[in-house]
Amino acid sequence: MGIPAASMVRANMSFMEKFLKIMKGDTEWMVLSRLLPYIWPSDRRDLRCWIIVALVMLILSKLATVLVPFFYKWAVDSITGVASLPGSKTDSQTVLLAFPVMMVIAYGLGRVFSVLFAQLRDGIFAKVSQHAVRTLALRSFEHLHHLSLSFHLGRHMGGLNRVIERGVKGIELIVRHAVLGLIPTILELLFLIFILLFYFSFLYMVTILLTMFFYLWFTFAVSEKRMEIRKAMNNFDSDANAKAVDSLLNFETVKYFSNEEWEAKRFDKSMQLYEEASIKTYISLAVLNFGQVMIFTTGMVLCMLFALFSVIEGTLTLGDFVMVNSLLVQFYIPLHFVGMIYRELKQGFVDIDSMFDLLSKQPEVTDSPRAKALVVTRGEICFKGVSFAYGPEQPGLRDISFTVPPGRKVAIVGPSGSGKTTLLRLLFRFYDVDEGQILIDGQNIADVTQDSLRAVLGIVPQDTVLFNDTIGYNVHYGCPGASEKEMQEAAHSAQIGDFVNSLASGYNSQVGERGLKLSGGEKQRIAIARTILKDPPILILDEATSALDTQTEHEIQAALSRISSNRTTIVIAHRLSTVIDAYNILVISDNGIVEQGSHEELLAKGGLYKDMWIKQLDTENRDNS
Repeated sequence: MGIPAASMVRANMSFMEKFLKIMKGDTEWMVLSRLLPYIWPSDRRDLRCWIIVALVMLILSKLATVLVPFFYKWAVDSITGVASLPGSKTDSQTVLLAFPVMMVIAYGLGRVFSVLFAQLRDGIFAKVSQHAVRTLALRSFEHLHHLSLSFHLGRHMGGLNRVIERGVKGIELIVRHAVLGLIPTILELLFLIFILLFYFSFLYMVTILLTMFFYLWFTFAVSEKRMEIRKAMNNFDSDANAKAVDSLLNFETVKYFSNEEWEAKRFDKSMQLYEEASIKTYISLAVLNFGQVMIFTTGMVLCMLFALFSVIEGTLTLGDFVMVNSLLVQFYIPLHFVGMIYRELKQGFVDIDSMFDLLSKQPEVTDSPRAKALVVTRGEICFKGVSFAYGPEQPGLRDISFTVPPGRKVAIVGPSGSGKTTLLRLLFRFYDVDEGQILIDGQNIADVTQDSLRAVLGIVPQDTVLFNDTIGYNVHYGCPGASEKEMQEAAHSAQIGDFVNSLASGYNSQVGERGLKLSGGEKQRIAIARTILKDPPILILDEATSALDTQTEHEIQAALSRISSNRTTIVIAHRLSTVIDAYNILVISDNGIVEQGSHEELLAKGGLYKDMWIKQLDTENRDNS
């Protein structure tokens, strides 16, 4: 059944449009222009020299590859000449045999050197590509840490990791396939066309160009379809993997409800879709490989027929005939990978473009050009008319004004969602205030560097998250330059030293992912220890004892009282009994400060604070009874 001419024209137009889009596409050129400084680094003259050496090796490799068929031809022609001499072997025949022997040796050396130069090129260029991978990965890592809190609150960690992972892989794909795959193939094609045009005839060149056109058209068309199938297969694979991981992470829940069979069915349903897509992938690959062989073999057979008739007519030698075959066979090997190169390059451009999109995101909170380092001499904190909202439809803080005198402890209490944690985020300058100022020792924190600001602030957060490393590493994180002795003293001050010493591995004990091997109280004491080790002039306690039992809470409160003495301290508290000794207690509700004063003064006022106090006493009495 024939293919309609109109369909053929549309297919060719589609191929040309896609090919030109690849060659001239804004995305690809933009990505290449942004990637070029990493491949050709202006500050690394040594790497630029290695690139030049690698390109020289590339040219030498292709020259050796192209010369191999010539040695083959000369060997065949010379052998034919010797074999046609009449009579027995004479000294003249022996002399004549030396040339074909030399050509055979040259043929072998040509093949060896073509591979040698290619491997040298790959090895040398690995220095360049891996430096680009490392540099861009490091820049992405640093950039993510510089982005504002609002970005990280809205991110999907798994997706973000995949963007970086695919972007790093995309660099390798583009470098390996564009520089080490596509460029050598194009160079070899130019050499081949040059030889066919000037050594043989125009007819050979036209045949090869037509073969190339249909070969690339077929390869790109089928590869486009295969990419769609492959994308679907990857989605099904990801879905099956997500279901498996989710089910295994919730192993106990599955057991509680005896839903093993239900989970198996969900997993198998995704795997069935993956299986179907995978079969289509293999079938399409078989079609691609067979079609490529058919198209190229047709072109090769035509060229060999041309050469055969020329040999019969006497215009070409037998060596020319085998040379044509050798040239085309050698060229088919890199050409066979064009489909893969096209697919991988396209995917690489998409992946790197996603990474560059990530790198183009700007942090919402930045240091001003005139920002100076914060200098803390007393530790006074002052909020002056501060207003802030996360968004136009989200309630925030309105006209917050208060002062924390140097060396004093001020507590912030209020219902959940009243804005207590937002105050701390503003103090750390995770967000910039909409109105007003936050001053530390009279210096507006918007006018100082973020690093110097956070260097003087120490916090024990409500939700402690530990690194998947040792206990010692997590405590040391408060001050990486501290000695082992100082680290252990901080741990003892946080009432966790004895517990650590009771472990078989001591401070080398692993805490597990997010500290899951430890209890909530143990994690919180480690957080307290690393803050003690940091020794900041300003201390912030965000529900620092919320995960502790009553006895441990009293012990930790005593330790916190010692380290907060003569230190400016802000306490976010849920248990009002932990802040009755505060110099001043701020009660936040309805987006503002509704009451403030000492514990006794607030009880005497009979307002919101007193209601909260009475409710907590009633709850504690019920729990104790």
